[in-house]
Amino acid sequence: MPIQQPSNQIKLTNVSIVRLKKGGKRFEIACYKNKVQEWRSGVETDIDDVLQIANVFVNVSKGELAKSNELKKAFNTTDTNTIVKEILQKGELQVGEKEREHDLSSVRREIATLVAEKCVDPATQRPYPVGVIDKAMTEAGFSVKQGKGAKAQVSECIKLLQAHSQLPIQRARMRVRVNVPVADAERVKEKVLGSAEAVEKDEQGGDEWETVMLIDPGQFRVINELLQKECKGRGRLETLTFAATAGS
Repeated sequence: MPIQQPSNQIKLTNVSIVRLKKGGKRFEIACYKNKVQEWRSGVETDIDDVLQIANVFVNVSKGELAKSNELKKAFNTTDTNTIVKEILQKGELQVGEKEREHDLSSVRREIATLVAEKCVDPATQRPYPVGVIDKAMTEAGFSVKQGKGAKAQVSECIKLLQAHSQLPIQRARMRVRVNVPVADAERVKEKVLGSAEAVEKDEQGGDEWETVMLIDPGQFRVINELLQKECKGRGRLETLTFAATAGS
């Protein structure tokens, strides 16, 4: 004999749950996947496209709806629309274990790819394959931080690899050319050359000073801001190549 499901229970699939604890109780809403972040960022404005069902639950997975007196006590209202919006804004998005693992794995792969693009073997000045970087990340004990983008974790990852892995690694160097009028060169030359890891050319001809240097990519903005401030648009900074690919 089939077991009848209670009429106040609703089963939902492929759902994102947003949970808010308030007034000593837990309240949940059932949303479509990927729609919660779109709502919070303002991309999605139609709440009907965010919610799978316009109800407030105490447990979505069991289909248990919140009682009116519980809502009144916690939110000081029983208006579903008002309550749902508060839960959407303030609640915590619940992510399933498989989904979390998949997300972390994707971010980890992206970090490894970015590190491979930005770094080289110091001996050959050539980039490593992504797989080699990934193995070194494991060796160094790198773990992906949840809720933080891949780009924001790259610098930390590189530092960890340099300190705790057996992989010799350094940031790829940029080869840049700087051209500055002689009249401005006296003010900026020392600082510009001071930002270089290696100077390939340092010449003054006619009314212009020119240098070609290898720099850490982080110095590019520093030099650019210096030229804008001191040369008022008369200086030029040009990227010639990344050292990692210069000899390929």
